[in-house]
Amino acid sequence: QINLSVIRQYVDYLVSEQNVKNIFVNGTTGEGLSLSIQERKQLAEEWVSQGKDKLDHVIIHVGALSLPESQDLARHAAAVGASGIAVIAPFFFKPTNKDELIAFLQKVASEAPAVPFYYYHIPPLTGVKIRVEELLDGIREQIPTFQGVKFSDTDLLDLAQCINKNESEQFAFLYGVDEQLLGALAVGANGAVGSTYNYLGRKINLMLEAFAKPDLALAQKYQFLTGEFLNFVIKLGFGVAQTKAVMTFVSGIPMGPPRLPLVNASEEFIAKAKAKLDSIVWPDGD
Repeated sequence: QINLSVIRQYVDYLVSEQNVKNIFVNGTTGEGLSLSIQERKQLAEEWVSQGKDKLDHVIIHVGALSLPESQDLARHAAAVGASGIAVIAPFFFKPTNKDELIAFLQKVASEAPAVPFYYYHIPPLTGVKIRVEELLDGIREQIPTFQGVKFSDTDLLDLAQCINKNESEQFAFLYGVDEQLLGALAVGANGAVGSTYNYLGRKINLMLEAFAKPDLALAQKYQFLTGEFLNFVIKLGFGVAQTKAVMTFVSGIPMGPPRLPLVNASEEFIAKAKAKLDSIVWPDGD
């Protein structure tokens, strides 16, 4: 079951301990697609409510396999005051081309006509490999609220083409593969959404500052150390359940078990991941 009571503590932790002030709710790490529509609404309400005057942006993921459900979630997110909504491509009956995908996205976005809209591109999980470069061509004409992309794919060529071709549109390109963020920044990504930022947000903010200076050598150190941890845990088997376990021992906030078919991280994983994270010496001396 979802535990709404920890969200207030979670918000305060992200803001004060990790310097994270923008939240993406009901996405992959939050098991959004494993939750009922009612549960997703409850979470959206709680994050918007607890984030008031503390968070800058609360983007709610409203994608679903069913168009009416996705539209219902979009209307709800708008009603509770979300600062943005995002939608993945449907992944059982899949759109096979740009026009089919845009038709679906447009039907959802139009239900929240005053709310910025993001496409959530995550082909490793949806299996929908329509290139974003192609998708963006003329998209504002069909989706006037279109604001940008949560780009969770390793194809930096596609990302670079998107940024190169859409410079004048001022779209947001939020990168979602944490271990490759520095590469995405180099080709022009202007934000990031990722699971590790729950517990490494402060370090990644320091990396972003170093990149902006620019102090590329320092930015690389942060990226390499983040990658060293991820490389270690990926070999052990790293997914949503393991992310929750890491977040629990780093923050002290009980993130709880995942919902089936996912199963709890093992005690062995937790011990090894904790030891690895504790062993990393960051450039800021922490």
